[in-house]
Amino acid sequence: MPGMDTADALRSTFIPHSVPFQVSRAEGAYLYTPEGRPVLDAAGGAIVGNIGYGREEVAEAAAQTLREIGYVLPTWVTPQKEALVDRLQRSWLPAGITRASFVSGGSESVDAAVRLARQHHVCAGRPERWKVVGTDLSYHGVTLSGLSVGNHRPRRVGMDPLLYDMPKVPAPYSLEESQGRSEGTFLQKAAEEIERAILEAGPETVAAFIAEPITGSAGGAIVPPPGYWERAAEICRSYGVLLIADEVMTGFGRTGKRFGLEHEGVTPDILVSGKGLTGGYAPGGGVYATEDVVTPLAEAKQDLMFYTFAAHPMVLAVANKVLEIMEREALVERAAKMGARLRERLAELEDHPHVGEVRGRGLMLGVEFVKDRETLERFPTEARFAGKVVASALERGVFFYPAGSGPVHDAVMLGPPFVITEDDIDLMVDTLRAAIDEAAARVASAAV
Repeated sequence: MPGMDTADALRSTFIPHSVPFQVSRAEGAYLYTPEGRPVLDAAGGAIVGNIGYGREEVAEAAAQTLREIGYVLPTWVTPQKEALVDRLQRSWLPAGITRASFVSGGSESVDAAVRLARQHHVCAGRPERWKVVGTDLSYHGVTLSGLSVGNHRPRRVGMDPLLYDMPKVPAPYSLEESQGRSEGTFLQKAAEEIERAILEAGPETVAAFIAEPITGSAGGAIVPPPGYWERAAEICRSYGVLLIADEVMTGFGRTGKRFGLEHEGVTPDILVSGKGLTGGYAPGGGVYATEDVVTPLAEAKQDLMFYTFAAHPMVLAVANKVLEIMEREALVERAAKMGARLRERLAELEDHPHVGEVRGRGLMLGVEFVKDRETLERFPTEARFAGKVVASALERGVFFYPAGSGPVHDAVMLGPPFVITEDDIDLMVDTLRAAIDEAAARVASAAV
């Protein structure tokens, strides 16, 4: 397939301020440019790809469904919906999560979860409960509700007048403390901030608390300290606040278990998903809940309002096939195994003068960069250090996902397809080291 020239590429871009990277096909863990150059997708796109690209049986499942059925009202039941719900209930969802509703992606799943939490309380006779507590370092999608409950600062720029002022608690993040450069005890006490926020907001007004089991794009794979989620669940229960787990990035095997909270032994009231549900083959996501959450709506004969293209039969067929492949090939277990190997290799970067921390679980790993490892001084924001690392690595044939917001000035995430090989892992780590060195040299040169 011939490549587009610059003018063609810019015409294909909604906001034409730079020439976009071009991809013509993908196979396994690799993307290919129109010229045929391979690029190892060390990020799975936006931490999406899990079973690898180019799976013929997924394409066939989509095609067969489109031959049999097109669009139907999202609330209607199709064979594809029955099959996917059965698989989810049988093999994937945490015990106690019994209900499933489908949407078109992660942003919609969070938006629907926020509406579900509100409807739950209204139908249960608690209309005063509407606030959703979030963390000050988080990303929950680009809907106005998702931006309101989240706090990815670059993605909220200019949107403040449109957003609800929802309560925020400090995220369980302290690079200085985690690296032993501080004698503080915040990380051990971080969950208590949730109770403080609920009390300050007025417990009778709080509907839910939402967080990611591992903070993704806003924080670069921040793993909370042991006991954080268990204590968060206890606090929410004590005040009648619903616990919403945003598993859009962590769900469906990414962390080496089916869902991120499985590491913590905690079951939320509402769980949301996207990304890995369809492995990038179709736009899909889901909202899952306990019977206690949906019962008040059922008794009031209310439904959770759908999006036009939610629960599309083709998307559900794709999701079912992706999960079938993951089960058949034990890809969750492979994510744990290859994640451990990747983490082991990344440990070689922990002494690099510009690496502040390597963190994460499974194949959801992050590397945070600093100007000075000894003092943990960050690069100035205008240096755009992480962006330079990503650009340098892409030139070398590997794509890493840029991450960071607020105090996390510069980070990248690694979230490759679960089918990567050990050779791929070596290529990732060697390329990342070279890209960090080049980015540092460019920043130093610009400062002269």
